Amino acid sequence: MNRKILHLDLDTFFVSVERLEDSRLNGKPVLVGGTGSRGVVSAASYEARKFGARSGIPMRMARELCPEAIVIKGNAGTYSKYSKLVTDILKENVPVLEKASVDEFYADMTGMDKFFGCYQYATELRKKVFSESGLPISLGLSKNKTVSKVATNEAKPDNQIKVNLGEEKQFLAPLSVRKIPSVGPKLFQTLSNMGVKQVKTLQEMPREMLETAFGKTGIVIWERSNGIDHRKIIEYHERKSISNERTFGIDTIDVYKMKRLIKAMAENLCYQLRNGRKITSCLTVKIRYSDFSTLTRQVKISHTAADHILIPQVCSLFDKLYNRRLLVRLVGVRFSNLLDGCLQMNLFDNWQKTTDLYQAMDDVRNQFGSN
Repeated sequence: MNRKILHLDLDTFFVSVERLEDSRLNGKPVLVGGTGSRGVVSAASYEARKFGARSGIPMRMARELCPEAIVIKGNAGTYSKYSKLVTDILKENVPVLEKASVDEFYADMTGMDKFFGCYQYATELRKKVFSESGLPISLGLSKNKTVSKVATNEAKPDNQIKVNLGEEKQFLAPLSVRKIPSVGPKLFQTLSNMGVKQVKTLQEMPREMLETAFGKTGIVIWERSNGIDHRKIIEYHERKSISNERTFGIDTIDVYKMKRLIKAMAENLCYQLRNGRKITSCLTVKIRYSDFSTLTRQVKISHTAADHILIPQVCSLFDKLYNRRLLVRLVGVRFSNLLDGCLQMNLFDNWQKTTDLYQAMDDVRNQFGSN
């Protein structure tokens, strides 16, 4: 059976939410992101993009490019609320939904042509999202994730494209190689230096040549440029909390040992948050004594996924909780009230260096293990 994969992406999501909250922003150039001297743009309206402003560049530069732009710091909680609203609408109307990020979704529509046309249904679904959330959304429909995502990006803003079966290579061929998912700025520059600027050129190159030049990445970009992508839809399940517990082999009263373990568990949970693109606002520490009595202590904070905020809070909870000086059987940490988000959303607080540091730390964990 031929697959039908739908990709949906909310247009300039942060900006669109701000316009729902304040209609005076409609039609005006808007920048969302850090407002300080080291702030970074998290989202730019299409009006601002005409001047060269875009997400990822320093806010100072964006302001120079577009002096008329209205700059907004942004609110992660508000964006998460609207993201959940759209997620709920989609979950109710598609067989299998994958939430790729706070504003991006995939749906497996395979087999739905037996009942009604997938493209017609997708069109009606896009209208439903807009009518119920007020947020503009674009979509692409094809046989796989890569082609559908590229189709969505070509359809924007607030539009849709269907790529018929067998027309994938033809659709991709005239596009810039930069538009192939997994081709980042550095790889694009390298390909450009090789004279490879159009997808058509990648399609005509031997797979072995790209594998020799770029290893596994070379195979991936060759397959995707040829419209080949066998990745499955990963069904979305909302996760409410994450936790970590440790039962000691021998009950202990060693405070240094327990605190060191609490820190390690909190650090691992912070990594899990960032890896899952989540942020937390509720921390809980648990202690079970040798007589099986169990105590917990909880604190609520602003949503974050940062070690340097969460770990001290966890240690403080442990200090307040452990006061009986009895042998301890178990300790545990839980993060709850999870929302979609990541350290990127904290760019509103001008944390570029901290963000880069955590990214480097997580890259090491990804390569050598979470411990």
